[in-house]
Amino acid sequence: MIKVWIEAMRLRTLPVSVAGVIMALGYGKLAHKFNATVWVLCLVFAVLAQIASNFANEYYDYRDGLDKPGREGPRRGVTEGDISPRAMLMATYVTLAAACCVGLSLLYWGPWWLVLAGVAIGIGVLAYSTGPYPLSRHGLGEVAVMLFFGVVPVNLTYFVMSGEWSVDVFLGSLSAGLMGANVLLVNNYRDADADSLVGKRTLAVIFGRNVASALYLINGLVAVALMACVWIHISLWAMLAPMCYIAVHIMLWLRIRKLSGAALNPMLGVTAMLMLAYSVVFAALA
Repeated sequence: MIKVWIEAMRLRTLPVSVAGVIMALGYGKLAHKFNATVWVLCLVFAVLAQIASNFANEYYDYRDGLDKPGREGPRRGVTEGDISPRAMLMATYVTLAAACCVGLSLLYWGPWWLVLAGVAIGIGVLAYSTGPYPLSRHGLGEVAVMLFFGVVPVNLTYFVMSGEWSVDVFLGSLSAGLMGANVLLVNNYRDADADSLVGKRTLAVIFGRNVASALYLINGLVAVALMACVWIHISLWAMLAPMCYIAVHIMLWLRIRKLSGAALNPMLGVTAMLMLAYSVVFAALA
């Protein structure tokens, strides 16, 4: 039973939420305004929010008939009968409530309007998969990832630590968002045919796999370009890190274009880990 719940958390995707907060750590170090307690709380909040989003996605996709047994992607516990729909729905809201409690603790360091930000994040967790216009089913999944796994965690974590906003941090948040969107692009690239059959209109369904794969390549290159000035500011030797990212990113893109179906599952995890590695190296060198 524990194994199926771990699968439902989708550990391969969790580096996406972790990476944004780690990137904020790097910017905090550069500004000499790093706060370890705030950072840890932001990290826990981000992970809980993503797990809640993953749980919600599994429940609502099952409820609306978008997941079928034997799917090519990672096993879905509710669809396969390992987890009851009621248990998954309860887990979604319990996890979301836990994230809210952690978020409220940040009011000790930040202004009252963080409550509004937390409410928006909570709505986003659910709006990705349900509501009157589920974002993941109308070609807006990648936009949601950019916002909630890039722009929001990087900027808000840095703000609560430092009490200020920064253009450089905003550009870094866009970079994180583009890298995070690539993880979803791999997922939707793999599932394009199945999603089309059930009326789930992802970018890969709307524009086709060739456009989705091209967007994957472009996202990675633009993500690095957005942070070029910060890397140069750290040191010329530090530029080796984004150059290595680009090299691995291009190799992944070439590999993804040759694969299909379940063979793409490892590429999803590798894309997420590449994003995490990029953020960790940035934070270490900052």
